Amino acid sequence: MGVRLLVLAVLSIALMVVDARFDLLKPARKQASLVLMDAYWITDLPGRLWEGVASQFGSRTELVAENEKLKTENLLLQGRMQKLAALTEQNVRLRELLNSSALVNEKVEVAELIGMDPNPFTHRIIINKGERDGVVLGQPVLDARGLMGQVVELMPYTSRVLLLTDTTHSIPVQVNRNGLRAIASGTGNPERLELRHVADTADIKEGDLLVSSGLGQRFPAGYPVATVKEVIHDSGQPFAIVRAVPTAALNRSRYLLLVFSDNRTAEERANDAAQAQENLDAQGGGPVIPATVPKTVNAPAAAAAPAAPPAPAASTPAAKPVASKPAATKPAAATKPPAAAPATTGRQE
Repeated sequence: MGVRLLVLAVLSIALMVVDARFDLLKPARKQASLVLMDAYWITDLPGRLWEGVASQFGSRTELVAENEKLKTENLLLQGRMQKLAALTEQNVRLRELLNSSALVNEKVEVAELIGMDPNPFTHRIIINKGERDGVVLGQPVLDARGLMGQVVELMPYTSRVLLLTDTTHSIPVQVNRNGLRAIASGTGNPERLELRHVADTADIKEGDLLVSSGLGQRFPAGYPVATVKEVIHDSGQPFAIVRAVPTAALNRSRYLLLVFSDNRTAEERANDAAQAQENLDAQGGGPVIPATVPKTVNAPAAAAAPAAPPAPAASTPAAKPVASKPAATKPAAATKPPAAAPATTGRQE
């Protein structure tokens, strides 16, 4: 027994030495691995089956938990959206009360890109909406991600749009994080904008979102324009070099949106808001809103609102003789001054 074990040990050592120093046993090892592969697969089958069953049950449990979490988040987001809708409506009413000229919601119309300017030094596109569709010069154009440019040429059924990245285009923007204002200019590169004359000490950093400020009265405020990609500070220069990437897909968007802004002046908006409130008060459906802008054109309409209070007074016995007596002597004087006096007093308050 001992001799046999010794012989096997010596044979094993010899095989290991031959396998380490020579290549004689490599073909035999390859054939042995092919034969033993099935044995390995069979012996490993129970373990793999157990892992598969455990992963199936584990994945199902995780999916159920994730589904419940998503349902909860969806419910919370829906609640917040409802609150946001209420806040939006409240904001609209407050802006109407203040006779604000700021735009809350703009009317938009879908347009399709049908061509591009062949000049490689200009960034212009052609859309399938023109003057017959109500498009005007300078009208903002945006896609699903942000502002793209503005209409610079009108034709009956088509329009030419100048993109933000054109070297002749600039747009006033502000940093969404802190409200810092700047001017974003095109560079001729469809993937880059530059912010001009930004102070070296300005609070702007990589990743900041730039939105339209609305100061130029051309683009509505609050729309995404670009994202800051690089900010280079040079201690020897008064201005920093700020490069940004447009949020809109200027080279890929096919369907665009034309923004129709409110072209009324601030006085016209104030007069319309005051007129709407007077009509509401005449019907007995709202608080009195003092108009901030004096109204001259709608004076007859304003006089019609205070004319309603004399009706209750006429119903009392004491008020009937007073109402009939001035009507017999001075009809014009009895009706005209009371109508003008309440309107002026209401506006001064």
